[in-house]
Parts: sequence; C-alpha cells; structure tokens
Amino acid sequence: MEIKVLSRKDLISILELPDVIEGVEAVYRAKARGQVAAWPLVEHRFETGALMDIRSGGAFGEVAIHGAKLLNNFPENAEKGLPVFTGVLMAFDSKTGMPIGVMDASYITSLRTGAAAAVGAAALARPDSETLLLVGAGLQSIYLLGASILKLPGITKVIVADPYAPENAFRYVESIEKRLKEELHIDCGHVAFRACDDLKKSVEVSDVILTVTRSTKPLIMKDWVRPGTHLSCIGADMTGKEEIDPQLFTVARAFADDAKQCCAVGEMEIPARMGLISPDTVTGEIGQVLIGEVPGRVSADDITIFDATGLAALDLVTAKTAVESARKKQLGTTAEI
Repeated sequence: MEIKVLSRKDLISILELPDVIEGVEAVYRAKARGQVAAWPLVEHRFETGALMDIRSGGAFGEVAIHGAKLLNNFPENAEKGLPVFTGVLMAFDSKTGMPIGVMDASYITSLRTGAAAAVGAAALARPDSETLLLVGAGLQSIYLLGASILKLPGITKVIVADPYAPENAFRYVESIEKRLKEELHIDCGHVAFRACDDLKKSVEVSDVILTVTRSTKPLIMKDWVRPGTHLSCIGADMTGKEEIDPQLFTVARAFADDAKQCCAVGEMEIPARMGLISPDTVTGEIGQVLIGEVPGRVSADDITIFDATGLAALDLVTAKTAVESARKKQLGTTAEI
C-alpha cells in the first residue's frame, strides 16, 4: 500500500490557496446536504499542562474523504527550543478506506482557516465592499487576508489592527504586500494597506471585518458597526473567547460553520449563554447559503456575521487536495506501509 508523506515544506510548495478555497466550499456544501460528520473529540491533559487531542470526521458524497488530526500543545517546549504546537493529519479515501496521506497538520490548518473566513465573507458581504479591516496581526492573519483578497476582488483598502500590540500593525503593513506575493503568490498591487490608529473609527468605515485574536472580551462594540457591514469571526475557537459585542447578534443575520459547535465554543458561545441566540435561532449555516437553501444578505443594510470554529472535514479535504497535487507534481515522499 502506497501513501504520500508530506512535510510542512512540501505543503508550502504544493498547496495553492485557490484550490484550498475550492475544497472548503465543497465541504460546506456537503455539510448542508448532510454529508459531513464530526466524530467525538478525544482529549488528554498531561500533568505538566500539556494537551493532546484528536479531531476526526469526514466529508462524504463527492468529496469522499475521512480521517483524523492529532494535535499537541506542549507549552514547556518553548524553553527547550522546540515547537509548542505540533500535529499530524491522516487522510483516507472514503470509497475504499485506503489511506492516502500522512502530513504536517499546522500548515493545513492555517490555509483552511483563512479560506473559511474568506468564503463566509464572499457569501455574506456586500458585493460593492471596498474597505476591509483585519483585527489581529498574528501568524494566522496572512491566510485570512490572502484568501479574502482573492474572494473579494473589489477590496482596495485594508486596515490592519493589533489590539494587543498596536505597533505590530505598523510593521505588518510595511511587509504584507511582499509577503502575500512571496508566500501565497497573491498580487495585491491594487490594494492600499494602512495600520489602524483608532479601532472605533476603523470599524465605522469598514465594509468587511475579519477578527482573529485571542481575546476574551469584546473588541468591537455594537454601536460602532454601521449598517451593511460583514464580520467573519475566527479567533473565538474555545470556551470563553470573545471578539465582538454579544449585542451585535440581536441586530445581525448570523451564520455558523456548525451551529451547535459555534454556540458551544465559538463567537456565539457567550451570546448563547445570555439567551441572545441558540442553534435553533441562528439564521443558517454557511453551506446552506452556498447551495441556495438559506438566503445570506437580503438587504444592503444587513449586518452579517459568520462564526467559524473549524471542522475536521476542512483539514481533510485540504489534505486530499495536497495529495492530488503532490502526485501531479511528483513532490513529497511516497511510502510503502
């Protein structure tokens, strides 16, 4: 039995963001048709404070992929000169059960997370959107930004805010155009980048807002958000994390990647605990918008929110894309097992 073994370096050479976006859209559509499964999370906490968890599931039908992502978070590794986060992804063909690939999980996760934010924004933002606000300038942010520029070709202005280290935003905008071209092969010469010097004012002039921070309290308040704005909220991916004012959910059309999961651990978690939203009152899931089952934006004045907490199937479809590309390009390592 032959499988592909792909390192992070391999994946950087192999994967193209447009292909990742296409796979993410396919999974969301499959989920809306009842063809995606997320199996129970397996988690182990070590006495040292380290964590190991296994996220598994699949996307069936035309996508036909299942498997698992094994993730480690060992904070003490920082003192040892080792990576704090490590992960391996294993993917299987769902038509035969045959293993197709084993690979580094971190880069896969970064790309599909960026793609997810952009897919939500493209489906829900106003078609004439021009100004994008990126809140959070950490390692993940370049993937959100790159994917959104691809999916929203009308964007001509990008404002970058880093609520925890404002000076970082100024350094970020100096290099981001070059980084997007070199790292993701995205030409964004038509986009003007500037650092945020006042978050409230930046929110007030933005058409699309992407949030990707570690915040546990609202950074964006309801009264700052003008009619017609879209927000893709990515940073809140576990209990207690929060990036936007819960009251925004009382005036917005709110969409999830998975309604139950988002109300448990996503941006919707705290509004759900407050009784402002529930899995039954979420406007819809993003896959339902993509297949035309639920309307997204119905008015130019709608405020729309997309809460993405991540699905194992997104990692797996990206892994499938990587394996197919590796075979075509004759890259990576082919192993017998």
